[in-house]
Amino acid sequence: MLINLKEILKLRNDGEAIGSFNTPNIASIKAVISASEELNRPVIIAHAEAHETFVPLEIIAASMIAAGEKAKTPVCILLDHGVDIDYCIRAARQGFTAVMYDGSLLPYEENLRNTKAVADILHPRGISVEAELGTLNRHETAEEAAEIKKADVYTDPDKAEEFVNQTGVDALAVAFGTAHGIYFKEPVLDFSRLEEINRRIDTPLVMHGGSGISDDIYHKVIDSGIEKINYYTYMSAAGGQAAKEWSDKHESAFFHDIELAAENAMRENVLHAMRVFSGIE
Repeated sequence: MLINLKEILKLRNDGEAIGSFNTPNIASIKAVISASEELNRPVIIAHAEAHETFVPLEIIAASMIAAGEKAKTPVCILLDHGVDIDYCIRAARQGFTAVMYDGSLLPYEENLRNTKAVADILHPRGISVEAELGTLNRHETAEEAAEIKKADVYTDPDKAEEFVNQTGVDALAVAFGTAHGIYFKEPVLDFSRLEEINRRIDTPLVMHGGSGISDDIYHKVIDSGIEKINYYTYMSAAGGQAAKEWSDKHESAFFHDIELAAENAMRENVLHAMRVFSGIE
């Protein structure tokens, strides 16, 4: 069953965040939907604009939408980190139920103006819009995280309040110390900043760059106001490792066997992540 982002976030239980998983291939789509159905929890499957080199939007969109329509659980189809407005519109035309416009690297006023334009276009069509305020770089050590904070690229609570009021977005990704990619040390997160933003605005908050942090930190993040968590890196790594191990063990390897091994490993990884996000023991 397909629903938009605004609707799926209303299905959260207390103390739960909805997982959003990038699915740049059929194996990852099947893995995520299967995990969602096993746990009977709603899920978001996403295609990132940066993954256009892996698979064109128009090709993966049809598979994502077909899987979402067939699923026994509510599914939102999200464009993740759409930095080009035309690309966001293309995703909407393909049938995506939500779009994340990412103007976080732009000057604040330009990000606000572009985000509002996207929301004004897509909201009348029933398509939800997520935005990002603040910058999530690929800094992964505690020392580098401290430098990010000094550079003042974390989300400012005053600007967050103004931003959501003026754009009308349905969710806001905020920067409070997470980073995209693999963590080599546990990140230093600014929970007081996150809690202040949560007090100031009613719009659901999103954590990007969450792969690899501890289960306890996930629970604390959710308790501090995060309602949606983006997850991909460690899921993909689990699939890649399983594919390698299967290939190493078999003299004659067929791609469909390798792909199935990767799918099963990704499914197990997603199951664990969804249990953590949902508070399921």
